[in-house]
Amino acid sequence: MHPLKGFLKTLFGLYALVFFCIALITAFLSYVIVFAILTEKRAPGAAHQVSRIWAAVLFIFYFIRPETENKQFIDKKSTYVFVSNHKSLLDIPLFALSCKNTFRFLAKEELVKIPLMGYVIKKLYITVNRSDRKDRHRSMEIMNQSLQEGISVFICPEGTRNRNDEPMLLDFKDGAFRLAIHSGKPLAVFTVLNSGELLSPVKWMQLKPGILRGVWDKPIDTTGMTEDDLPALKEKVRQMMITHLTEYRKSRSA
Repeated sequence: MHPLKGFLKTLFGLYALVFFCIALITAFLSYVIVFAILTEKRAPGAAHQVSRIWAAVLFIFYFIRPETENKQFIDKKSTYVFVSNHKSLLDIPLFALSCKNTFRFLAKEELVKIPLMGYVIKKLYITVNRSDRKDRHRSMEIMNQSLQEGISVFICPEGTRNRNDEPMLLDFKDGAFRLAIHSGKPLAVFTVLNSGELLSPVKWMQLKPGILRGVWDKPIDTTGMTEDDLPALKEKVRQMMITHLTEYRKSRSA
C-alpha cells in the first residue's frame, strides 16, 4: 500500500472514531430523556426513533449510503422475529434503518459493561448469558413476552460477528427459530451483503465510504409449526441468506 493511501485511511478512521464518540454521547443523552419522561409502554417506540436518527446521521458523516431492497415485504404494523447475519459493527445502525418496526435486540450479557452503551443496552435490549441454561430460558421468556406486547425481536442466529470470509455464515443457534415457532410470529429474514467490505470485522479502524447493502425476504409464516419443523426452518433461512450472499459476490466479480 502506498504510504499516503495508508495515512489517509488511518486519518479517516480517526475521524470516524471521533464522530462515533460524539454521536454516541448525543444519542445516550436522548435515550436518557426518553426513559425519564415516557412510560414503559411508550419508551421503546420513541427510543427506536432515536436509534434510527442516530444511524442516519452516522452514515451521513461516514459517507455511507444504506440501500435496503424489498422494504415493502415488512409491514410496519406487524410484529416479527427478525433474523440477520452479522459481519461488522455497521450492521447495527443498518438494522435500525432497515425497517420502521419497533424491536428489541438480543445481545450478549457482557455488552452491558460497555460505558454509556451498556446503559442503553440494558434499557433497550434483551441480554443473555449463552453459557447459562437458566439465563437462556429467561431471555426466551422475555422475548416471547415482548412479541405478545407487539414489540418485535431482532436476533443474529450466528450468535456473534462472523470475522471470516469463509464460510459465509457461522452455524446458526436454535433460539430465534424456536421463538418464532412457539410465538407463532412470522420470521423475517434480512441479509446484510457487504458490511465487511466497508468496515473490517477484525480491524475496526479500517472504515471506508460506499454503499451498504441489505435485502429482505418475504416473511415466513410459522403458524402451525412445531419443534419438529425447527431444523428445516433453520436450514431454509440459512439457504436464503447464502443465496443472496452468493449472488452478490458473483455480481461483484462479473
